[in-house]
Amino acid sequence: MTLKYNRKLLFLILWMGCIFLFSQQNGQDSSQTSGIVLEILKRLGLDSAATGQSNLSFFVRKAGHFTEYLILGILFLRYYRERQPSRKKLLITTVLFVFLYAASDEFHQSFIPGRGPAFTDVLIDTSGGLVGILLHGQISKWRTKQAV
Repeated sequence: MTLKYNRKLLFLILWMGCIFLFSQQNGQDSSQTSGIVLEILKRLGLDSAATGQSNLSFFVRKAGHFTEYLILGILFLRYYRERQPSRKKLLITTVLFVFLYAASDEFHQSFIPGRGPAFTDVLIDTSGGLVGILLHGQISKWRTKQAV
């Protein structure tokens, strides 16, 4: 294995660890993390009076899920593509990996006080991973086009 390949694996494992740590937070700590993002949005002019505090909080939490797994999808794709020359198998394996990690993450949350599993979160997470794959593909095409 090359140093570049090992680095990709390290980033993937570290990101998976970050997702695990976010899931390890109890309900109150998780809400506080979302509260920080809500405060930033409020300072940017997206105050709760205009959007409704609970609606904005819900959106922030789901956007967090989506973004975590968007990044996971990209990192896994970049790591695994050196091992899987078939583009179709690479894409299927990446989506499957993201889905299974999201499902295991929700299962993990069932053991955390104030948290609970939600299949809708698995779908949001998987959608984030899928968008990450598509985004990575578009950026790669754009870079190839720019290099020519």
